Amino acid sequence: MYQPRTPNYRKSDPVMRWHLPDRVFFACGACHILAHAFIERFDATGDLTPMWLHPKNDLPGNHIIVSGGDWVFDYHGYSNHKRFMDHCFRRARQRWPGWDADIIPLPRDVLISEPKSREFDGLWLREPQQFLHDALPRARRFLDRFSSPQRRPSQSASE
Repeated sequence: MYQPRTPNYRKSDPVMRWHLPDRVFFACGACHILAHAFIERFDATGDLTPMWLHPKNDLPGNHIIVSGGDWVFDYHGYSNHKRFMDHCFRRARQRWPGWDADIIPLPRDVLISEPKSREFDGLWLREPQQFLHDALPRARRFLDRFSSPQRRPSQSASE
């Protein structure tokens, strides 16, 4: 639900999109790549689930996060699951009154496969190589800023 503040920003401009700061890039259309990289790096036990916030009534605000049960991960880092959802819904409703969304668990392979993503009504994800440059190495580098879920502080600032 992040709204870029870059002057004259157009999601359709691959150069402009690629040159966004990392957090904004992963907030505005590459959240699924970050989710894939996170699961690839940190999910040794198969307990993590990619979750799609799928807005109802064709409203904007699609977002993909990783759920670890009581916590979630996205471009912000780690957040308490309930507080994150409350915040997302509250902010979306400020921008789009009546906003609501389904929260849909996704198979992991959907995150980096355009054809598999299109099997879900309303979902159409770019593959990592469909950005100006391959977005997967960028996501992997971005993750270097975060500890593993097992080593994260029990209460982060966003919790």
